[in-house]
Amino acid sequence: MTHRPRFIAAGAATLLAVALGAAPAQASQPKPPLIMDKSEVEVQVLALNDFHGNLLPPTGSGGRVGTVNAGGATYLATHVKNLEATNRNSIVVSAGDLIGASPLLSALFHDEPTIEAMNAIGLDLNAVGNHEFDEGATELLRMANGGCHPTDGCQDGTPFAGADFDFLAANVVQESTGETLFAPYSIRNFNGAKVAFIGMTLEGTPNIVSAAGIQGLSFRDEADTVNALVPQLQAQGVEAIVVLVHEGGSPTALDINGCAGVSGPIVDIVTRFDPAVDLVVSGHTHQPYNCVIDGIPTTSAYSFGRLVTDIDMRVSRSTKDVTSLTINNRIITRDVPEDPTIAALIDRYNTVAAPIANRPIGHITGDLTNTNQPDGEQQMGDVIADAQLAATDGPAPEGQAVVAFMNPGGVRGSLTYASSAAGEGDGVVTFGEAFTVQPFGNILQTLTLTGAQIDLLLEQQFCGLNSPFASPTPGFFKVLLPSAGFSYTWDFAVANSAANVTCATDPALGAVNPASITINGVPLDLDASYRVTVNNFLADGGDGFGVLRSGTDRVGGLEDLQAFEAYLQAAEPTGISPPPLTRITRVN
Repeated sequence: MTHRPRFIAAGAATLLAVALGAAPAQASQPKPPLIMDKSEVEVQVLALNDFHGNLLPPTGSGGRVGTVNAGGATYLATHVKNLEATNRNSIVVSAGDLIGASPLLSALFHDEPTIEAMNAIGLDLNAVGNHEFDEGATELLRMANGGCHPTDGCQDGTPFAGADFDFLAANVVQESTGETLFAPYSIRNFNGAKVAFIGMTLEGTPNIVSAAGIQGLSFRDEADTVNALVPQLQAQGVEAIVVLVHEGGSPTALDINGCAGVSGPIVDIVTRFDPAVDLVVSGHTHQPYNCVIDGIPTTSAYSFGRLVTDIDMRVSRSTKDVTSLTINNRIITRDVPEDPTIAALIDRYNTVAAPIANRPIGHITGDLTNTNQPDGEQQMGDVIADAQLAATDGPAPEGQAVVAFMNPGGVRGSLTYASSAAGEGDGVVTFGEAFTVQPFGNILQTLTLTGAQIDLLLEQQFCGLNSPFASPTPGFFKVLLPSAGFSYTWDFAVANSAANVTCATDPALGAVNPASITINGVPLDLDASYRVTVNNFLADGGDGFGVLRSGTDRVGGLEDLQAFEAYLQAAEPTGISPPPLTRITRVN
């Protein structure tokens, strides 16, 4: 089918632009679906992405859009209800990462509070994202179907019923059956106008989640998946097709309804879509944009519930196709009444969580930030690596480790010396604060690598999937944070070269000079064997560190947060001081 012209509402260029301070929609009596000469139906699509369990208003820059404070589930619920009130033909959708990497209030209860909040808000569809798989596919199925957690039970004392909305997973296939993990699409009928919603995650999900949790699943190419489904949908009389995909891009400037220089995987994916696709709702990159890519409107609503994409779609009754789209990224401002149902849900979980979250577990003498230096090193990650080494450097069976490495993506926050609003006191670290830094519950793994494999591990920070020149999806450097006593030098000019895409098998050709690598002051012996500790995500080859899958004599240990708490307690009463950032050196 040849893609027909689309008519985007008037505004800057072909997009409907709004100022950052645009007023929220006001509640009104729901109006009937628009039928123009009984020939068209107007459907309202309200889209989110990357909510990440942010029930409470997010803080800092993550809680603002420009200078406007934004986000919070109580405000999101009000905005959504106000918008829904303008059209009975409304549907609320999400492009993934609804849960996972969540703040304590949701994560402490395995994201059950977020599922319940979204039920109350009226979410209809959620395409799975990579973070939906943080606790594995079995746990994700529990999110959908309900039931108490197999280990922790129903912690708030009430049964967990699961999601009232549908999860979609068009490109997540069970290898044993060939069936998708969840339905690949949902067809909704709006007064005779059928609209199909295809949902999927990024093909690269296995590279950024623990392999143990997704065994038996394959993740297919996004464009190939959609293009194979289009004829099936058309055979069912559907021409209006919306794709919810957890993959995205990045613009060169912040404009919530702009598309300045957008680049990234979403451009290639949408360009390869069958032109029968009418609209793409994207996510993953935590960026806002309102684009037209190769003729297909493509949106993203930032992250953490700070925006909702308000899409008015007109569907022809005769051709069954989309005739026009009006798209507007709206800020979830905090100047509307808070939804009482969501407020009550948050209060209930806060009551259960408060004693756990406010429990002191140790002290620090200064801020431990997760801000990366130009060489990739950061204080928070260094201290976590120190804690993991301390938990695994004892004699067998503890691990006998001599070095530990922490992945930067697993360090989700900083620890500040100043007391929080809870009043625990300056320098006091609470369980809730530590949990915010490490929310994934990964298990420490100690394994044996040769010196040459350690060198390759360091090279994989910059090459392969992590090379900016990787194809078809460019990567970015992922500099591991090493424990104290480990040091090395890397060359930016070599790392940032197209020639470095293929990880060099000859150590002399890589970005890391093996002669610069030392452990406790002793040069690394490429032929010797060393015990190395990482978390299970890395040990399974996550973030492109495939060499770790070759490690031998693998031994499991504590959960990462348990190791961190033990390290803090061992430092009492002095506390942990910010370490000097001298473990990694960058040249050129």
